[in-house]
Parts: sequence; C-alpha cells; structure tokens
Amino acid sequence: MTFVRATGRSLALTWALQKAAFRGQLEYRLNFVLMVVMAFFYQGSGIAFLWVVLSKFHTLDGWTFRDLAFLYAVRLLAHACWVAPCHSLNEIDLMLREGKFDQFLVRPLNPLLQAISSHFRMYAVGDVITGTVLFVLGASLAHVSFTPPHVLYLVLTVIGGALAEGAFVLVAVSLVFRYFETWPLRFLIDNVFLLLGSYPMRVFGPTVSWIFTWIVPIAFVAYIPSSALLGRAGGLHVSPIIAWAAPAFGFVWFIAAYRFWRWQLRGYQSSGH
Repeated sequence: MTFVRATGRSLALTWALQKAAFRGQLEYRLNFVLMVVMAFFYQGSGIAFLWVVLSKFHTLDGWTFRDLAFLYAVRLLAHACWVAPCHSLNEIDLMLREGKFDQFLVRPLNPLLQAISSHFRMYAVGDVITGTVLFVLGASLAHVSFTPPHVLYLVLTVIGGALAEGAFVLVAVSLVFRYFETWPLRFLIDNVFLLLGSYPMRVFGPTVSWIFTWIVPIAFVAYIPSSALLGRAGGLHVSPIIAWAAPAFGFVWFIAAYRFWRWQLRGYQSSGH
C-alpha cells in the first residue's frame, strides 16, 4: 500500500511538472503554431507517399490503401503517445554535459521522471493532433467495427506500442551514462520505427520480419494489432493468440529497458560543473 501511494505521488508530481513545462511553452504562440503545422506536414507526407504507391500498385501484400491508412494511423498514435510525455529524453546528452542531471539525483523523485518532465517541445502536440486526425480518417476508410472489447484492445495497443518504441529509445538514452553522446543511435531508432512500422512486415521477407518482431519489436507497435482489428490475424507470421496479446509485449520490453536504465545509471559520473 505504501508503494502504491508513493508511486501515485511521484506520478502526480511528474504530471504537475509536465503541465508547468507545457504552459511555459505556450508563451511562444507562433512557435506552437509552426510546430503543429510542421508535424502535420512531416507525418502527413508518409501517408501521402502510401497513397501514391497504392494508386499505382493497388495493394501491398494484400493490403489496400484503406488498410494501410489504418495501420499508419495506429503506428502514429502509438508514437505520439510516447513522444508527447517523454520527448525531453532526447536532450539528456545536453543535460549530462551541462551538469544538470546531477540535481535529479538529489531530489526526492525518480531521476527518469524528472528527466521526462524537465522540458516540453511543441512538435509533440503536432504529432498527437496529426495522429488523432489520421486515425479517425483511417478507421472510417477501413470500416473498422469498434465493439467495447475492440476499443479496450485499441487503447492497450496504443499504450503497448508506445512502450515498445519507448523501450528502445530508453535503451539508447541509457547508454549516454557510458558514452555521453547517443543522439545518432536515437535518431536511427526513431527513423526505423517511423519508416518501417507503417508497412506489412511480410514485404521484408521472413528473416527481416522475424527480426522486426522478436529483436526490434516494430511489428508489435501497429502491424500485428492492426491485423487483429482488421480481421487479418490469420495471415500473420505469428499465431492469432500472440496477435491479441500484442499490447502485453510492449509492457515487458519497457520493464526490461527500465532495468537497463537503472543498471547504466550506476556508471554515471558527473561532468564536474
């Protein structure tokens, strides 16, 4: 019971810090508008590319544009669910070099939660808005029937997909305690999930599909759960049981990534500022 109360207080404090950081960024209204517009065009260019490809070839591994639009929207929602609260982790290299991370270690709050709530960048709002708009359009195009169990599964899918992507980002972030600069690795991870997570895995061949399922869990972010929601689970490279359990894998990977974070944190050495 004490653990539950302590966890609740930590999350409440983190939420308060996030809101404060968000309100601080709202002072720059032009920046807010530009970031939202930029995110819309950046993320929208991906679905536009799919439309161009499918207008020529009509299907991709049996997936029509309607199906791929839904897959793309689910992937983007999961990405937005991760990046909105946690994008400030991308600045942890700078925090270490400037000695700002030291203060996180002496405050009565988990250092990871402090790093998450230290800044807010408005492009995350653009990702959330774009992801929501594309999901509404994708779901209407694909004629997805949302029964209460499907809605619950979708919510868990977005959270699980966010945690699956976040797990790999957190691993890359954790390496900064040893190597001080991991931005290129985080950039690679972000682009791998972005560019490859919106396509049916089978187009990459059996070996690559296996890697993107069990080594780098791109398939569990959107492809596998979207297949289940669209009634395509029978054509997957995993069993339908695993497809309906897909959200759980994100939680497992993130727990493992958090343990890796704590292990790497032991090797942290202050920059001396």
